[in-house]
Amino acid sequence: MRIDIITVLPELLESPFNHSIVKRAKDKKLVEIHLHNLRDYSLNKYNQVDDYQFGGGSGMVLMVEPIFKIIEKLKSQRHYDEIIYTSPDGEKFEQKTANFLSSQKNIIILCGHYKGIDHRVRDHLITREISIGDYVITGGELAAAIITDGIVRLIPGVLSDETSALNDSFQDGLLAPPVYTRPQEFNGWKVPDILLSGHQKKIDQWREEQSLNRTKKLRPDIL
Repeated sequence: MRIDIITVLPELLESPFNHSIVKRAKDKKLVEIHLHNLRDYSLNKYNQVDDYQFGGGSGMVLMVEPIFKIIEKLKSQRHYDEIIYTSPDGEKFEQKTANFLSSQKNIIILCGHYKGIDHRVRDHLITREISIGDYVITGGELAAAIITDGIVRLIPGVLSDETSALNDSFQDGLLAPPVYTRPQEFNGWKVPDILLSGHQKKIDQWREEQSLNRTKKLRPDIL
């Protein structure tokens, strides 16, 4: 899989992609992540990629031409399954979205910044808009990092335990059940007896019940 990320702050994304599971995926050559500095496609010597809004208003807007240039260059080299724009207006990033995107071959993520991007980009170049939540952050770089991490960990071979991702919260529409490890008792707090029973069918049933109960209590909106 290949993910190309277009940003005005590529250095902000270097650390998240050079550690932990994403780094492991890159080392295994299961994913390629390429960062593209939008300023490299500026139209003048000042590396300008933003300008004032037509009609007035506060905040700068990313210009259509630099974005068009980099996307057209990338598209001339390979086919892209999705061209994603990180925006608070977009569909909320959920597990089902991550599952779908992890099955694609090539993806572009355009990071929003400043007041946003010239809307013609959204009308003519973007295939999907994604939000990580109903709030606004300084730029789309952190959103792109979250989306990338959510996608990459689902690629077969990335996690050492192939079943781990399948048991995550939201994969079956429920929150994950409680988990415990050694010691069996600490400070008078004990691990539930059922998990020590060795009876896998009963353990699985207990976990399903716990998932349902936790979802009813903590996130009834997703039931």
